[in-house]
Amino acid sequence: MRYRVLGPVRMTPQTPSAAKPRAVLATLLVQSNTVVSTHTLIDELWGAEPPRTATTTLQVYVSQLRKALLADTGEAAGVTGTAQPLLTRPPGYLMQLAPEELDLTVFESLRAEGRAAYGRREYEAASRALSRALGLWTGPALSGIPHGPSLETSAIRLNELRAEVLEQRISADLRLGLHQELVGELMGLAHEHPLRETLHCHLMVALYRSGRQSDALQAYQRARRSLADELAVEPGPVLTRLHERVLASDPSLARHGEPPLRLVPVGGSGDRPAGASGNGSGNGSAGYGRDTRPTVWLPPAAADFTGREDQLAVGERLLAGELPGRNRVLVLSGRAGAGKTALAVRLAHDAAGRFPDGRVMVTLRDADGRAIEPRTAMATLLRRLRGPRATGSDSGPEPLPSSETELAELLHERTEGREVLIILDDAVSEAQVRPVLSAVPGSTVILTSRQVLGALESARHLTLDVLSTREAEALLMACGGPRMRDDPEAAGEIAQLCGRLPLALRVAAAGLAARPHWTVAGLARRLRDERTRLAALALGDLDVRGTLLTAYRDVDEKARRAFRILALAALPDFAPATGTALLAVDPVEAERITEQLVQAHLLEARRQPGRLAPVRYSFHSLLRPLALEALAEESPQEGPAAVERLCRAFLTLARHADALLAPGRERLTYEAERPSAISPGEVVGNAPLRWFQEESASLSEAVRQAHAAGLWSLCCSLASATAGYYEASALWDEWETTHDLALDAARRSGDAEAEAVIQRSLGDLAWQRHQTSLASDRYRLARQLFTRQGDRVAAGRCLSAEADALLAMGQIARAGHGYARALSVSRLVDDARGSAESLRGLALVAQREGRHEEALARMKECESAARAAGDRRWTEYASRTASALRIALASGRRAGASSIPLEVRPGVWLFLPSGPARRAA
Repeated sequence: MRYRVLGPVRMTPQTPSAAKPRAVLATLLVQSNTVVSTHTLIDELWGAEPPRTATTTLQVYVSQLRKALLADTGEAAGVTGTAQPLLTRPPGYLMQLAPEELDLTVFESLRAEGRAAYGRREYEAASRALSRALGLWTGPALSGIPHGPSLETSAIRLNELRAEVLEQRISADLRLGLHQELVGELMGLAHEHPLRETLHCHLMVALYRSGRQSDALQAYQRARRSLADELAVEPGPVLTRLHERVLASDPSLARHGEPPLRLVPVGGSGDRPAGASGNGSGNGSAGYGRDTRPTVWLPPAAADFTGREDQLAVGERLLAGELPGRNRVLVLSGRAGAGKTALAVRLAHDAAGRFPDGRVMVTLRDADGRAIEPRTAMATLLRRLRGPRATGSDSGPEPLPSSETELAELLHERTEGREVLIILDDAVSEAQVRPVLSAVPGSTVILTSRQVLGALESARHLTLDVLSTREAEALLMACGGPRMRDDPEAAGEIAQLCGRLPLALRVAAAGLAARPHWTVAGLARRLRDERTRLAALALGDLDVRGTLLTAYRDVDEKARRAFRILALAALPDFAPATGTALLAVDPVEAERITEQLVQAHLLEARRQPGRLAPVRYSFHSLLRPLALEALAEESPQEGPAAVERLCRAFLTLARHADALLAPGRERLTYEAERPSAISPGEVVGNAPLRWFQEESASLSEAVRQAHAAGLWSLCCSLASATAGYYEASALWDEWETTHDLALDAARRSGDAEAEAVIQRSLGDLAWQRHQTSLASDRYRLARQLFTRQGDRVAAGRCLSAEADALLAMGQIARAGHGYARALSVSRLVDDARGSAESLRGLALVAQREGRHEEALARMKECESAARAAGDRRWTEYASRTASALRIALASGRRAGASSIPLEVRPGVWLFLPSGPARRAA
């Protein structure tokens, strides 16, 4: 092994001598093959007050480590197959190691091997593997370096794992009959760890089996005094019951094999009774007590369980048999980290009186997160549902059948007629749980799953969403202590940044509690950046990213690819057409894949009646960063192509909608293949304005994405296609933001035509904002650019726009000359839309100069030209304005007709003869 953390931190061929580089090395090793953020490393090295040069100094330390790692290049290459294991990966660094290079990885592998052998009652193999694991240790974990919050947490965890492995190895040796050989070791360990009750249990059994009953009783008294002196508590039930059995010379304790009596575990998890671990470790001590109470194999209920009142009420009614129907199966589904297991355990604890024959939980995944087979689940259930055997019996545990059919029959026999509550936790599919449910038809079952499991028959379903804002803040206050309660505003922001996901809220609160130098506002600041949010939600073995990744890995590769690519859609949500464009499939297949992600709680679907797309999809605020990380790591080559597909699709739809909203308006063309799977007529329908309103955020984001990707022509064309909507809806800020990007894109690509169109549009924006001088300059520049390109239509329209600016400044005569020139150009090139604009201007000038009949005639000509152009908006505008003039003249108010407020453009009014134009209220 090249790297060691199970003791003093070391690496070969040479360990850095300075403390801080070694601390960086240790942090990277403990989280090997995982990106460790720069922020985490800085916090580890300097805590709350990093120097201003922290980032630069960290880079120096990393450089020193890299040199040390390559001190013997030949050896490094020979071991790892790569020259440099320390890689830069945003947002930090990655130590890329093979499993055999790090002692911690080897230790965890041997530990898992030993635990598995112990579970199969192969005690010799278990002892051998666990002994090898312990042999890797050379001292306290991560010693010889300064500890920040992350290393301190890791050191505590690793030292506790070492103690657990040691206790289980001793338990295996006891079951092999090696009690005499263990006495000396156990005496030393009991003296070194006086508060670990499991060690005292092991020592008492070893002494008793060695014929030293009085010494075993003295060992109990020493343990009792230690607990009383240090903690002011009495020994736990396991140690107390063992003392009683030693006093009674219980013959079953004299056996050298596996003790025949089982402690009925209370409050445990996994295959180890947590009731024992509460008084030590619990490994191997389960045989030391006898209890005739009902079997209860549950983890403890969360003391700070918060919210879920409605779901608790439904669950309690089902467990009490108060709901209609014969449903005895409750399915709790929801995304990873939503608190499904916590709710199930809470229900089970609260229902103790209703299930006198037992309450048992079985996890349906193994330690690596893989689904276990139904027969494995049934075998685990049978082991946990066994009652205590008679004292003094010489027979060991009854062997279980191996076939699934026989296991199901035996499980049915054991549960028939008994009031038993079973929790099947973290189910993967209906196929996994159906055989188990069939074997326990009379039992009440709570199922938890990240999938909906809708195909299960006769089941009641509850879907757990995120907590409400009130519940999320209450959970933060409960877990985060006084500091969280003292800053409710920052706590509220943290709740939202965590997406109100219970696991994320708990990790955030625990992270704050583990770092007394942090403030609540500081934690909120760390969570604001979406790129580093998941890295900030990790503490020791509590890792929100890891939990969410399990749900991602559960789905097939096609769904995983969709999950990654759909994260490129704009916030806050997206329509089905967006998914079709991003995934490059037909609408039916896109819906199938997105619905698969919804079923797996990797995507949210929300009904929005009355909208063009009645169902819209969105990501949870923690899942989108995960998807973007996965895209960057697993398939970075797909991102640019997906962005281009999305932008092209939006351009097709926006041009179609804009043509309906403002026919004849200048907009850029884009010579590219239209997305064949998307029908603009079906998506936009006859409601272009509604479509623009629903997709406004997505369009702005598409312009930004196109610019960021260097898709200059697409960027310009998209911005151009949205200008009519922005003008009609008075969205000045969005108009300016998108067109500034487009103007930069046009100049970067040297596209004079695009620059001209964007300058014209920005001129319209300046005119709308009463910035008439700026508007005039932009119109003039646009006209010059159009003229150079030979675009006489657009150049003529710019003349009308320049005249609008002159009219707004009160220069009516000059404006009239401008409109006349524009009309000549428009008629020359047969531009009906341009003619409508210039005729409208001449009508306004005539009206201001008191030539009312001419003004009315010009406006009627404008209406005809707009109708010829197919522009309904301008046609209706001209008709309204002509009617207003006609009414003023008919009423005999000729003098007042010169100053009546008139629309100078559709929806834009001029109130004074020389006053500014402004948007209608």
